[in-house]
Amino acid sequence: MSDSRAVPPTAVDRKAVAAAGVTVVLWASAFVSIRSAGEHFAPGALALGRMFAGSVVLAVLLVIRREGLPPRAAWRGILVSGVLWFGLYMAVLNWGERKVDAGTAAMVVNVGPIAVALLAGWLLKEGFAPRLLAGIAVSFAGALVVGVSMSDGGGAPLLGVGLCVLAALSYAAGVVGQKPALRHASALQVTAYGCFIGTLCCLPFAGQLIEQAADAPLSSTLNVVYLGVFPTALGFTTWAYALARTTAGRMGSTTYAVPAVVVLLAWLFLREVPGPLTFVGGALCLAGVAVSRGGARRSIVRAQPITAPEPRSTV
Repeated sequence: MSDSRAVPPTAVDRKAVAAAGVTVVLWASAFVSIRSAGEHFAPGALALGRMFAGSVVLAVLLVIRREGLPPRAAWRGILVSGVLWFGLYMAVLNWGERKVDAGTAAMVVNVGPIAVALLAGWLLKEGFAPRLLAGIAVSFAGALVVGVSMSDGGGAPLLGVGLCVLAALSYAAGVVGQKPALRHASALQVTAYGCFIGTLCCLPFAGQLIEQAADAPLSSTLNVVYLGVFPTALGFTTWAYALARTTAGRMGSTTYAVPAVVVLLAWLFLREVPGPLTFVGGALCLAGVAVSRGGARRSIVRAQPITAPEPRSTV
């Protein structure tokens, strides 16, 4: 049942932008943590550890908020996002980033928002707004510049490139699958049950995770927990909240801001000083997001976006 409270379109827009901003910062911080945790955890083990930590937090939130099972109509989208995004994407991306340099991975994975816009325009009938397409083009150019500036100049193994492409497509399909589920369930429900499904998909790596966790330093284990609690449990919930209030294509384009924030965080926490070309690419990423989100208020007024339903009692 939809929330019947009247919410001014401009207020909804501000909330969606704020939620998307939280997601961008948290997802960017994940790259810093993955660099540390990835030294001691294999891709599959890291994915399972992250999903399990996120599932524990989300399960507690479901109990506190007294939200039960999502309605039947939401399950197809939750299953798609759970298997493809929370499961396949997490493991494949971790694997792919071990095969290619950071610059190549950034360039290839940033095919994802383009695929989101194309799939959403086709399958979700969102259309292909000129501002959105222009913003995607500008941001993708910025991602290419960041990728080139970060690349070590070596040749990228074909397997690594293929894995990054698979990760990008899995992410895109997961977003497009998640969007319809938000018509019937809350952002917390869609995120939590998608994370539970992703955890189940990663269970074959349980033995590896237990073995590597016993040998890993505490800092790496804490990084895995951080990845599950903040970029996953909180970041994916704020993502779903924002996605319910705007189009999948526009939300996908927002993630182009992630490389720019990663550069800033790496500068602050890893003492990696970016070169001028990296700054130019980051600025282009942010400019493209601004272009793609231009006219968001008009589209919200016109489209009457999905409003998250009230929490469902477990009683």
